[in-house]
Parts: sequence; C-alpha cells; structure tokens
Amino acid sequence: MLWKKGRRSDNVEDVRGDGGMGGGGGMRMGGKGLSLTAVVVIVGIGLLTGQDPMQILGQLTGQMGQQTAPVDSGPGKPPPANDEQAEFVRSILGDTEDTWRQIFQQGGKQYKDPILKLFSGQVNSACGFATSATGPFYCPADQVVYLDMEFFQEMEQRFKAAGDFAQAYVIAHEVGHHVQTLLGVSARVQSARQRGERMEGDNGLLVRQELQADCLAGVWAYQAQKRLNWLEPGDVEEALNAANAIGDDRLQQQGRGRVVPDSFTHGTSAQRVRWFKTGFAQGQVTQCDTFGAATL
Repeated sequence: MLWKKGRRSDNVEDVRGDGGMGGGGGMRMGGKGLSLTAVVVIVGIGLLTGQDPMQILGQLTGQMGQQTAPVDSGPGKPPPANDEQAEFVRSILGDTEDTWRQIFQQGGKQYKDPILKLFSGQVNSACGFATSATGPFYCPADQVVYLDMEFFQEMEQRFKAAGDFAQAYVIAHEVGHHVQTLLGVSARVQSARQRGERMEGDNGLLVRQELQADCLAGVWAYQAQKRLNWLEPGDVEEALNAANAIGDDRLQQQGRGRVVPDSFTHGTSAQRVRWFKTGFAQGQVTQCDTFGAATL
C-alpha cells in the first residue's frame, strides 16, 4: 500500500505515557496484555452468566475503581515526526477525513472530523477506562477513536492478519462507527437497547451495527483507491484476511473451542468479509443498510 500518498491528518493525538493515561498498568500475561482471544472468552462468560463483561475485565485488571468515574484522557501532543507508524495512522485518518467530508457534502451534510488518540497500555475515555486488551475502539461520547498500535502486532502474530491495508481497514472500521454517530445510527441502537430490544446474537443489533461499520470501511477503501490509486497487489486480500480473522465464530472457536451464536456481537468471519466487500464494490453508503437486510 502506497500510504505515503495520503494527506496527514492533524487530528491524531499522542497520549502514550501521559501520567497513567497510557503505558504500564493492566493485567499482564507473559509480558503482554490480555490477548484478544482472552477478551472474547471473558465476554462470552459474561453473556452466559448475565454479568457485565467490562466489569469482569475491570476486576481482572484491578482497575474497577477507575471505571466508576470515567475521565477523558485530555488533549494529547502531536506524534513525533520520526514515528513512521504514527505517520501511517495520520495518513489513513487524513484520507478518511477527505472521503467522508466529500460524501457528507454530496448529501447536504457536514462531516465533523473525529480525534484519534494513540495510547499505550491503558487509557481513560468518556466511555470509561480501557486497556490495550480491549483493542481499538470508538467512543461516541467524546467522538474519539482510541488505538494502541501494539494491536497491529497482535493481528500479525496471533491472527496472521498482517499488512498495511489490514491495519488501514481497522482504522477505517472505527471511523465507520463515527460516521454512524453523525448519522444518528448509534443513537437509534442505544434507544433500542433502552427499550429492551435484542442486542447480542447472530441477528442482533450489535452485529448489524458492526457489520455496517465494516461496509463503511469498504466504502472508504473504494473512494480512497479511486482518488489516490494507492493499493498494490495483495492489499485487498490483506483487508479481507483481517476481517476474516476477527469474526465472532473464529474467535470463539479459538478461545473456547466452540461457537455460541447467541453471544455474537460483531458477526461471523464470512459476514465481515461480505460486508466489507459490499462497501468496496461500488463505494456507495446506500449499499450498507445492514439493519434492513433480511440476510446478513
């Protein structure tokens, strides 16, 4: 991927090592944070037993006290100029900004850029305390994407999902959640939760929300390629491999040895691949109506 063609975003903030907001902390196993597989197992236990998975994670990391009063991590500094991995993040985020500004403008709306915060180990967000074990996440309360770049090593080493475009897909997926927030999708899902509608499960609203974010990542990928022609042979396969590697069914099979569709929150590997490909095929947001789809 010729990512250096991309415009660098000024909305990447570096909070790595900022006074307990990044670095240190959290439960360590074999020198690393809890693996993604371990998180999936913990979430599954919570869903099966009726416990809050985040509470279980918080108890394991010994940080429950910090969850009771979530504090925003505050503004960070720009990443150092010689940090090539941070430059990559700035390039991908910058192009998502260009893409979504144009799409929103065509629809008569204005796109508000999200902030992306680079952290290390642990971070406080408006959505609560999180460790790197959580993986990249978007918080609608402060409209910030949070990313510990060690996740990319986890993708490569544990899930064999390597490559620049695989990493770009992950960032674009989280930005997809920001797009959902701006379009009111996230608020409608939250209202449905408060009404007691089904959230988890292979046909639940959480799965539909995540698959739509995959589709929106595909929309970005199509538009970015059309504008910059920066993809190289094998890049699309990298993104599809990443989507395949983090499907609920695959993660559950690896983590607990069986698949429990009733506890799905993100969709199967096949579904994640399908919806990314749907967005990438034509680059049209209208093709991403996972909530209206009879079959996911």
